[in-house]
Amino acid sequence: MARPSNRKSPLRPPAYPPSRQPQIRPPSDPALQQRAWAALMLGVISLCAMLMIGNVRRGVYVVAVALLIAAVAVWLAISAMTRARKTGSGRPRGVVLATVLGVVGLVFSVTVLAGFVMFWPQLTQYSNCLSAANTYTGQQACQQQLNNSVGGEIGVLGG
Repeated sequence: MARPSNRKSPLRPPAYPPSRQPQIRPPSDPALQQRAWAALMLGVISLCAMLMIGNVRRGVYVVAVALLIAAVAVWLAISAMTRARKTGSGRPRGVVLATVLGVVGLVFSVTVLAGFVMFWPQLTQYSNCLSAANTYTGQQACQQQLNNSVGGEIGVLGG
């Protein structure tokens, strides 16, 4: 004897109104998928480049290159999404994450580059001081000098 739990219910369509039926889109073109993955990798590279700032004098160039890479990542990701929408296909995988990482890299690079521009004399003096410091105490003195000069600059800017 069949139990009620063993009975199969007839297949019913989903309970969506006709205007709200979910559209199943075909997968994106492989070229768009590659564009999305390239954007994702460039977004990661731009964020990793920000970790490579060791020397203050070369840091400006590193930040400028990271800014350029992040801008290319955002452009690739957005263009992949718009082309997928125009062709009626689904969004390429990873394109949203690529956009987020590219924008984060872009904002972070612009912020650090603005900091370099605002405090360039203090950072140059700090770099010169560090190159002349031979001991840990000398390096600490350079750090204290940088903190005092940047703090004074921020105080002048603030009011």
